[in-house]
Amino acid sequence: MPSRYIHKVYAPDAYYHVYNRGVGKRTIFKDSTDYAVFLNLLKRHLSINPTKDKQGRVYPNYHAEIDLLAFCLMPNHFHLFVFQSDKNAMTKLLRSICVAYTMYFNRKYRRVGPLFQSRFKASIILDDVYLQHISRYIHLNPPNYINWEFSSLPYYLGKKHAEWINPQPILGLFENNNYLSFLEDYEKSKEILDEIKSQLASS
Repeated sequence: MPSRYIHKVYAPDAYYHVYNRGVGKRTIFKDSTDYAVFLNLLKRHLSINPTKDKQGRVYPNYHAEIDLLAFCLMPNHFHLFVFQSDKNAMTKLLRSICVAYTMYFNRKYRRVGPLFQSRFKASIILDDVYLQHISRYIHLNPPNYINWEFSSLPYYLGKKHAEWINPQPILGLFENNNYLSFLEDYEKSKEILDEIKSQLASS
């Protein structure tokens, strides 16, 4: 079962699978602009060089504290795969992103109140095998995963590059850069992927 490999504790120098969904499973990304805003928030807080707001104030920057290894944004939820060197980095990053995105979403759609179901869920990855399979689980979320615009898969396949997303720790686990074959061969690891899905459902 997943509990053999994944435990809910926050620690430095650790890998985490992070997940959250809309309150009441509502849609949190309604159009391409919504997805772009969320991705720009990741870029804002994870780029090498800090960015500033219109008044010249520097936004919090967590580049030195946490690496984003993979992501996938779906209409009513999102997945992040991160490695944090500081035990508080993940909490600070998710707070910054979710607060700013909720403000944007509520203003755009003229609503009030929480957007996300609860505090984000984060599971530490303690087994090396799961490092590969978490990334695969995340990238296989969309039925049309090859053409899905709002995941990190293009960065894994060398089609995109950005300083705020770092796929190399996971790609380094594969020989001959055969990550796409690894995705397509998911049926052989269906049991592990089902365990990951079950763990999320019970968290």
